[in-house]
Amino acid sequence: MKPLQTHIYRNIVVLTGAGVSAASGLSTFRGPDGRWQHELLAVSDGHRVMEMLPEMWRAYGKARANLSGVQPNAAHFALANWQQKWGAERQITLVTQNVDGLHQKAGSSDVTEIHGSLLESRCTNPHCESKPFFDREIHTEVPMCRVCGAPLRPNITLFHEALPLDAITRVKRALRDCDLFLSIGTSGVVSPASEFVRAAIYAGARTIYLNLTPLDGPSPFAETLVGRAEEILPAFLD
Repeated sequence: MKPLQTHIYRNIVVLTGAGVSAASGLSTFRGPDGRWQHELLAVSDGHRVMEMLPEMWRAYGKARANLSGVQPNAAHFALANWQQKWGAERQITLVTQNVDGLHQKAGSSDVTEIHGSLLESRCTNPHCESKPFFDREIHTEVPMCRVCGAPLRPNITLFHEALPLDAITRVKRALRDCDLFLSIGTSGVVSPASEFVRAAIYAGARTIYLNLTPLDGPSPFAETLVGRAEEILPAFLD
């Protein structure tokens, strides 16, 4: 496997998923060790946020507490080093479906989190002027907004909820001029992530899929690399 010749690309979009964090000890959502499904699925219905807030904070609080000892792995560091090496000369848009903050912990300074962050909280009042904020506290009761007094919630995009508009707008803008698209550690089968590769293809980009398992059926990607992200990325991005 030859290293990627980054110098020939100008506008790069990288999409990462749970497979990037697997080596750090975090389970994938759809994989055989998908504990996320069992522990958090019951409190992840966007239609029932207000009635489930106590249960939601207990479940997501436990997940937040578990993150305290989790460290980035070689895949996170490879991407962060790659950004630092080439980011000043070309546009590298790092987009993640993960909510663990490990890309930032590894040194990536500009990360678009399309599913929110487990390390942030936000107000449930849609008219409140407050914004999502960094919050590592493990709340035992539903916390209240200091601006308007309404209940707070984890800043996670739940099922049936729209993804953050500013994040999706940023990704779509980057994909318009994309000449290299990498999908790493994610099946990419859920919209809108499934639409990203098609947008990249429409822009004429080279598309590369890197995951532990190949896609079922025909792949929209031009190239496929099968293996663990933490083992492949350091050499591939060198």
